[in-house]
Amino acid sequence: MADRHNSVLFRITFCLGIFLFLAGTAGFASEAQAPAAASAAATVSERGTVKTVAGNSFTMATDAGQAVTVNVASGAKVLQLAVGSTDLKTATAGQLSDIAVGDRALVTGRAGEGAASFNALRVVLIKSSAIAQMQAAQQADWAARGVGGIVSSVDPSSGAITLTVGTKKLVVNTSAKTEFKRFSGDSVKYEDAKPGTLAQIQKNDQLQARGSKSADGSSIAAEEVVSGSFLNLSGLVTSIVPGSGIDVATGTITLKDLATKKTMTVNVTAKSEIHNLPLQMATRVAAQTNGGGQSGGRGGRGGGGAGANGAAGQGAGQGDAAGARRTAGADLSQMMARLPASPLADLKVGDAVMIVASQASAGSNTVTAITLLSGVEPILTANPNGGMDLSMSIGGGGGGGGE
Repeated sequence: MADRHNSVLFRITFCLGIFLFLAGTAGFASEAQAPAAASAAATVSERGTVKTVAGNSFTMATDAGQAVTVNVASGAKVLQLAVGSTDLKTATAGQLSDIAVGDRALVTGRAGEGAASFNALRVVLIKSSAIAQMQAAQQADWAARGVGGIVSSVDPSSGAITLTVGTKKLVVNTSAKTEFKRFSGDSVKYEDAKPGTLAQIQKNDQLQARGSKSADGSSIAAEEVVSGSFLNLSGLVTSIVPGSGIDVATGTITLKDLATKKTMTVNVTAKSEIHNLPLQMATRVAAQTNGGGQSGGRGGRGGGGAGANGAAGQGAGQGDAAGARRTAGADLSQMMARLPASPLADLKVGDAVMIVASQASAGSNTVTAITLLSGVEPILTANPNGGMDLSMSIGGGGGGGGE
């Protein structure tokens, strides 16, 4: 039960996140390398993503979340830098017409007349096409060399982390060269991960590692480790309070968690991801878990399904069922990656949901939704006491073992 409540869907979007991270740190050279075109006291810098381009200006969403209009002054330098490069000496000369929507940009210049205006003396670009190529390579590497599971133990002296992957154990060997990242707050996106340490990883965390696997698949020499501690909830929605005004996409729902029997208040924010699972997919996942699920149906709203009376699937949770549920959870996470977003307005009282959430403080009954999946009545009918979690999925290799 403990590892159920601390596991988490690591649906990590490498499509943009990896490169926001790269470009936000090593991807751009430091301002210490800026040319002496203007004094340091007179110049400032902004970093972000190009949103629109018109004539001699473009708009940029900064990493701080602000919208800025950048006016490219006559004679301003435009440079192109390769993804991952840390030295402006490796940049190639470009021109204003090279700036395109989706590019990452580091702009050096002076503040304009308005608070959201900027006059650029130099623009350093990382092209979106280069980002896409690196993205594909990174995603493929995670799919091929990534493993994931629930932390069962950590040995600080040796740096070894033992994972439970289904019914198997796998050892993640870390070293001084291993890069650690840690999720916190209301996001499990890669770009929101912060630099972490081995000491932060605790039993029952969910973790993925990328590196070289042993020949027998029982261990991995980790180059990168991503971990976090979140809650998994499941149950029937008992109330919905939508946001007001322009915030109708946000709101608050309540449900009684199947595993703890506690009534939980779940805040849905603009960052929360909401998806609806088609019946055919839900039935297939339910069939993978001990207890069947093929005949579960979608009885959530009528009160007869989704574990409403705890009568269906009484055999769930026995023997190897935990491994089967974790495997199904990994499959479910991969299905979710292909599902379109659903609005909160589509959710109804009585719907069965599975939620990955963050908790402001231990033991609190109020949480913030990171991912909310509806349409899961067959799955919860097959697992009326909970225990079916959304597993992490990085680069298509989520929940994978070392095989």
